[in-house]
Amino acid sequence: MAKFLLPLLLALAASLSHAGEAVPAAADPVLEARMARITAELRCLVCQNQTIADSQSGLATDLRQQVREMLQRGDSEQQIIEFMTARYGDFVRYRPPLKPTTWLLWGGPFVLLAGGLAALIAFLRRRAKEIAAPELSEEERRRAAALLDQSNS
Repeated sequence: MAKFLLPLLLALAASLSHAGEAVPAAADPVLEARMARITAELRCLVCQNQTIADSQSGLATDLRQQVREMLQRGDSEQQIIEFMTARYGDFVRYRPPLKPTTWLLWGGPFVLLAGGLAALIAFLRRRAKEIAAPELSEEERRRAAALLDQSNS
């Protein structure tokens, strides 16, 4: 029993030694909630599919700290989002505004869907024409009739 317990304890101790350092929470829970709400609206520029609230990249950590400092200075949520947008562009926002520079971003999926549907319809129509029974000439009809008569007799 002791020879199984020792490796188990060693494995447990080794796994605990790799634990990361906890991120200190703000002294003000209201400020921390505002920071979480803002960072959930901003995209991590390294990960690109995560918010800076969710990302563990170094840049996201720095941006979370910057948002926290801006809130402590008294900046509004709108000011912080405008600052990040001015610095990193509309791409940093998870829900970019609808304006001429983002029309493709908002309309692109619908354009691709319409193009895909048009291609599918064209393909199905072309295939239907290829599958349709071909018209036989008068000579081909006579030969077919003769072959049928031979097989029936």
